[in-house]
Amino acid sequence: MSTLIWLGLIVVMTIIQSTLLPLVAINGIYPDILLIMVISYALLSGKEKGVGMGFFAGLLQDLSFGSVFGIYTLSKLATGYFLGMAERKVFKEHIILPVAAVAVGTVLSGLILTMVLLLIGHEANILVAFINNILPQALYNLVIAIPVHHLVYRVTKFKSE
Repeated sequence: MSTLIWLGLIVVMTIIQSTLLPLVAINGIYPDILLIMVISYALLSGKEKGVGMGFFAGLLQDLSFGSVFGIYTLSKLATGYFLGMAERKVFKEHIILPVAAVAVGTVLSGLILTMVLLLIGHEANILVAFINNILPQALYNLVIAIPVHHLVYRVTKFKSE
């Protein structure tokens, strides 16, 4: 049952991300609520579940946005794994660490995306991508990190009751 709840939440977040969030874009950059959800879930549930959430969220994002198929799956999967390793070190009710993790996770995911693009032959400059895309998106993600983390925390807590 909990898998269906999470799958439904991922689908709803994908719809919001692909339809509503581009409307609030600043210079073509808007928050990645799927990434924030993966980071929060990984911090609360661990690396194994973070990988699963990252895989499905990334796969739906690849299917929705579809520039280079698999790039979002790989970046969200890796981000879910690395940030899920901090699960035992997180005070689940505290908000500062998850917000900081969103900044770190956004930078990590952006760097993975850029590196994969470089590896498959696309022209990309890591420094330019960092300054023009990754850093602004990290700041934008910080703005909505608290409500998304609160939602993920409540669903995780509800599921365990």
